[in-house]
Amino acid sequence: MSIYNVILSGGVGSRLWPLSRKSRPKQYLQIFGGATLFQKTVIRNSKFCEKVLIVGNRDNFLLSQSDLSKSEIFEYKEIIEACPRNTAAAIAFAAFSLKEDDIMFVTPSDHLIESDKEYEISVNRALELAKQGYIVTFGLKPSKPEIGYGYIEFEGDEVLSFREKPNLETAKSFVKNGNFLWNSGMFCLKAGVYLEELKKYEPLIFEKSKYAYEKAQNGNIDYEDSFAIPSISVDYAVMEKTDKIKVVESHFEWSDMGSFESIYDYFEKQGYLKDENGNMVIGTHIHTEFIGFSNTILIYTKDAILVLNKENAQDVKKVYEKLEKLRPELI
Repeated sequence: MSIYNVILSGGVGSRLWPLSRKSRPKQYLQIFGGATLFQKTVIRNSKFCEKVLIVGNRDNFLLSQSDLSKSEIFEYKEIIEACPRNTAAAIAFAAFSLKEDDIMFVTPSDHLIESDKEYEISVNRALELAKQGYIVTFGLKPSKPEIGYGYIEFEGDEVLSFREKPNLETAKSFVKNGNFLWNSGMFCLKAGVYLEELKKYEPLIFEKSKYAYEKAQNGNIDYEDSFAIPSISVDYAVMEKTDKIKVVESHFEWSDMGSFESIYDYFEKQGYLKDENGNMVIGTHIHTEFIGFSNTILIYTKDAILVLNKENAQDVKKVYEKLEKLRPELI
């Protein structure tokens, strides 16, 4: 039995446009204390995992390789998707490449996590449960009502339900009830257990993923073979259906860095400058004044400027989707 840190690195970070682009998604931005989120992920989990397996895509696998070399991780497995088909397929590719009893500690590559004693306690508990044949998810104790995260309803280590990203009133009720956790998108499970459950609940994803993986050349998944796989998240495909699910209630500091609100909060903790009304400039040292604005973020890049209110950070994805159709060269 080996323990692999399966790192999912195919995301494009659409909610962090224009900082995050297809050519350099957020996990490869060197704005987090001189290191990338990808590098921090690799280093953070190296104390628990003997090996590293990256599931990325053709647009950014060279960035992964560069970050790994800078992290002095030279031995790793790599699976490169030509056509990403969401997390159920990505984790299936990883599982097909391993032995049945190998444990996969599945983590996104773009989360900011405080690697402390609480993190160690949670990961070790998850590994213990995974060795017993459970599928383990990590749930974070909410520090505030958050509409950008999914939630897990729980009792002890039992999962009662998964909930989609709520509106603000629902998020407030979740926090008030006290039996809801933020869904971290991190999992711990045996490769064989995952494939058994995927085959049981989503046989088409299992068969198409297996076919695509077996036809792959040197870990490169063919475009047409990938495109034939239904694009479904691992939550929908397995986590919400399996009776083998457990949750580890966790208390380490965590953020998916999925919005400029998260970036703002991170920079604020790092002592980044903002004016007396909470306005912040990111990406330029050009002197900027805000008149009649509060909690506004101005993001500057060489070919695009974004101005938004911190509370509307989740709406950046709509801009990204519009530009995908009208100005694809900007994404």
